[in-house]
Amino acid sequence: MTALELRNRHCAPCRQGDPPLSAEQATEYLPSLHTDWALENKACAISRSFRFDNYYQTIAFVNALAWIAHAQDHHPDLEVSYNRCRVHYSTHSVGGLSANDFICAARIDALLPETD
Repeated sequence: MTALELRNRHCAPCRQGDPPLSAEQATEYLPSLHTDWALENKACAISRSFRFDNYYQTIAFVNALAWIAHAQDHHPDLEVSYNRCRVHYSTHSVGGLSANDFICAARIDALLPETD
């Protein structure tokens, strides 16, 4: 699946007891995202750190991310500091990763110019 295909999808509700993605499935989704995204917790979460020049840029990014999270009804855990934001995705209702995590991560990737 490409990043564009992921960005064009909409998050679907997950229910308690729905199965999370397997480590193999998560590994298949990962190449669709920016290379800075990493699997964590035995493929139960993904995370990426974003760096900015100043606090204003960091908060502008957080606000744009919040809009995506609200529109998709899928919310990450954030660590925010002066010039950095670390984004963690995991679908709590399934106890691991879901396609929703990758959909939102792809949408977040589109907020910033591509840099490797």
